Amino acid sequence: MKKPSVLVARAIFPEVLEQLSTVFEVIDNQADIVFSRQQWIEKISTVDAVFTTGVEPIDADVLAHCPRLKIAANMTVGYNNFDVDAMTQKGVVATNSPDVLTQATADMAFALLLAAARRVSESEAFLRSGQWSKWSFDMLLGAPVHGSTLGILGMGRIGQAIAKRAALGFDMRVIYHNRKPLPTETLQGLPYQVSYVELNELLSTCDHLMIVLPYTPQIHHILDAAQLALLKPSATLVNIGRGGLINENALADALEKGQLAGAGLDVFEGEPKVNPRLLAQKRVVLTPHIGSATEATRRAMAQLAVDNLIAFFKGIPLLTPLNPEVYLK
Repeated sequence: MKKPSVLVARAIFPEVLEQLSTVFEVIDNQADIVFSRQQWIEKISTVDAVFTTGVEPIDADVLAHCPRLKIAANMTVGYNNFDVDAMTQKGVVATNSPDVLTQATADMAFALLLAAARRVSESEAFLRSGQWSKWSFDMLLGAPVHGSTLGILGMGRIGQAIAKRAALGFDMRVIYHNRKPLPTETLQGLPYQVSYVELNELLSTCDHLMIVLPYTPQIHHILDAAQLALLKPSATLVNIGRGGLINENALADALEKGQLAGAGLDVFEGEPKVNPRLLAQKRVVLTPHIGSATEATRRAMAQLAVDNLIAFFKGIPLLTPLNPEVYLK
């Protein structure tokens, strides 16, 4: 019996390809070519399954060229590259890879917070450029983290992991905003205290702001000029959600005008391109979307995508379906 075919969108651990090859005819991309949209459509148009890395689009236009496609498995928790409604209408299963990257991403969020608040990148550049000639009392003064107030926008798995680090490790007061407050039973199970507040109160109260939301078109630029103006001039902002959540030009304006002390950004609206105004800011820590970048975490993410693909073609329950109604028909 002929094996189903799977397209692996980008270069991946060789062991992943070996495991997939036990069930699939594998079309790999170990050359790590970043396909144009037309190349992507040509590649995906003849396969039964696809292993995606969070950026390759599966939308109505792409689906119109994919008569055989049955499942697309993202190896990331975010899935704004998927039009889940269009996939559901076409009978294509969508899966993602939550949970396995929670702790690594929460660690990275705190790394960005500490680096931005304590001006680590700026200090290193100062030292490396030979400007450090003497100690002075006001040299590169940053903002305290311990005992301050952390605002979390998006209190899901990663947000809660960040809150735990903040409350138990840094004795921070934690406030958060979601579409709705966490259920009472969830709050009762947390080993720390958090308080729900409305968005404007979150922004005006916090000393440090963490953005941990998944992206949807409905919350595009949820932080625009008006919202950024509510932050304290001494505040720092960290974004490990998605770049499109912040109006980057408004953020650059706030930083240039001294309306915000600093920022730590791991995601960008046009990535891998970065707004040149942000590149020019000394008080911004910039990293290339590496929130989940530990080897163990990336292997676990890839494994979950593989497990979903294999489960689908073996007819067993999927682990993390986004539209389970499709395969449960």
